[in-house]
Amino acid sequence: MIGENKLMIDEELESITYKVIGLAIEVHRQLGAGLLESAYQECLFYEIKNSGLYVEKELKLPIIYKDIKIDHGYRIDLLVENKLVLELKTVEEFTPVHYAQILTYLKLGNYPLGLLFNYNSTILRNNIKRFINTAS
Repeated sequence: MIGENKLMIDEELESITYKVIGLAIEVHRQLGAGLLESAYQECLFYEIKNSGLYVEKELKLPIIYKDIKIDHGYRIDLLVENKLVLELKTVEEFTPVHYAQILTYLKLGNYPLGLLFNYNSTILRNNIKRFINTAS
């Protein structure tokens, strides 16, 4: 099952998640709301990399269907330590499409955890959603 919930995950991933959320909040404190998603992505990439965590940006995520691999243009905004998917938005509010997008990334990549951030907010902490892939 994949979804937004509060199931326990291992301590290492909890620690990484906590650290990344702190870094994301720091980026928001410095920049505020109103910029393009790409600006927040670059700054958060910088912060995560400088924190000592392994991070990849714009990671291609192909679809595997039976015996074929389809490079359909899906890209994860940031992937931390090969297990934490970060999807950044600058929208009025999250919609079901945003939830579906991160859930798809978790499923296709078999990643255990994802965070969805909306940087178009006064307080970032109130606009973070956590998704756990319980099938991973």
